[in-house]
Amino acid sequence: MSMLGSTILKMNPKPTFHDFKKQVSFILKEKIKTARLALTDVTPAQLLAEEATNGDPGGPDTRALKMISKAAFEVDDYWRIVEILHKRLVRFDKRNWRASYKALTVVEYLLTHGPESVAQEFQKERVVITEIGRFQHVDEKGFNWGLNVRRKCDRILRLLEKGPLLKEERDKARKISRGIEGFGSFCIRTSSTHQESSSSSKTFERCNSQFNNGDVSTLTSTESDLVNTRQDDPSTSSLTESYDNQNITFGETSKLMLNEQRSELSAVYTKHHPFDETEHLTSQSLLSLKCQI
Repeated sequence: MSMLGSTILKMNPKPTFHDFKKQVSFILKEKIKTARLALTDVTPAQLLAEEATNGDPGGPDTRALKMISKAAFEVDDYWRIVEILHKRLVRFDKRNWRASYKALTVVEYLLTHGPESVAQEFQKERVVITEIGRFQHVDEKGFNWGLNVRRKCDRILRLLEKGPLLKEERDKARKISRGIEGFGSFCIRTSSTHQESSSSSKTFERCNSQFNNGDVSTLTSTESDLVNTRQDDPSTSSLTESYDNQNITFGETSKLMLNEQRSELSAVYTKHHPFDETEHLTSQSLLSLKCQI
């Protein structure tokens, strides 16, 4: 076997049956999400909240939390999101504790980055949160998850108290968010200026994903020539074709569907997070809005 062929096999080991099951399960979940969006009245924000508080290992990422908090400023999505969180907290189970723990993470983020009405909404869950705080669990690696859950519950209970802590934390979070946004805007302007100055060089651009709102990576002409040489060389055409086919996994198809769903969610709301703007946007109670409806 040639050196190129052995290298390809090392880079693409044969997937195990467990990996195959995980990929199939992932695809089925994404298909179900797509069907629910098409056939039911579920919203992308609702699906995102469900995904962020499922029982899978790993917590919700920062991007998901920011999108959920942004969606919470819309009345309809607000009630869908808090309903999911209420269910996750009330249905706490010691054997399936991850969903409730991840729901606590979302609640904590909404308290400091979402509408002010979130604090009033979860006052009735104080007893449930206190009960969850008594959870004890140490995994096989020796990590004390019970301590993490207890700290999370204690912080949420402190934020739910009628005192200055919640306002201080919201003000702190707003300053940090505005600082990050300003830094990001500076980087974008610098990057665009650099691209304009180097536009005379021959480049080929491709879009990474819809979810990243058109982030662009460039290929130099030298890299493009190498790609063309690789495609035109008949001695490696069969091996490279096999290699490319292996890279086109059905996980990528599922990621594309998820990106389309998330891009729909991003398109619904404004570019800037309502929390980062003026204070009056967060002072209006969504509870009163629902009563008016």
